[in-house]
Amino acid sequence: MTNAATRLAEVHANIARVCKPARRKPEDVTLIAVSKTHDAPTIQPLIDAGQRVFGENRVQEAQGKWPALREAHPDIALHLIGQLQSNKADEAVALFDCIHSLDRPSLLTALARAMDKAGRQVPCFVQVNIGDEAQKGGCPIAEVPAFLAAVRAAEIPLAGLMCIPPADTEAAPFFAFLAKLAADNGVSGGLSMGMSGDYETAVMLGATHVRVGTALFGTRG
Repeated sequence: MTNAATRLAEVHANIARVCKPARRKPEDVTLIAVSKTHDAPTIQPLIDAGQRVFGENRVQEAQGKWPALREAHPDIALHLIGQLQSNKADEAVALFDCIHSLDRPSLLTALARAMDKAGRQVPCFVQVNIGDEAQKGGCPIAEVPAFLAAVRAAEIPLAGLMCIPPADTEAAPFFAFLAKLAADNGVSGGLSMGMSGDYETAVMLGATHVRVGTALFGTRG
């Protein structure tokens, strides 16, 4: 197996291992390969190994490398996992199959308008600022119920809730809290949480989508 295939198999094995005690099915966890900053030749081995869901942080970067890759592999799903500026809503709706960073009313308005114009409904996760960090995007915890109501009223497909816990802290309490927020607010969809360093913990606590970069692409340099 290639290095990419080996790493992919290892991540899938880890997901399956932690699903067992959690009484979950591995196929209920979507593995998003975070391909931000990686070029097409670096991404191709993972595609060849069978990976079909990828995540990008920026609209412009994704526009530069994914059209050709998707033309060759039409079954690829592309997720936007980074912050989205409202003025990029049209491009995001045209390019991505799922958006993980819906977090404020102005972006909600822009995305609803873009989806209506494009005649294309793109599922969105509401990103929650789970650690109350000023430098991070995400809907403030206290505003989540009202914002979810606005998303539902706008008839944007609600994929679930997403979070990025504070760095260098134990992630489990934040993942558990996101799951509780979802349950308390009647969000029956997904939980986008967990990255290379903590995706196993996230799966144990209910993640339906994990965003994994380094564990799949390897450490740089």
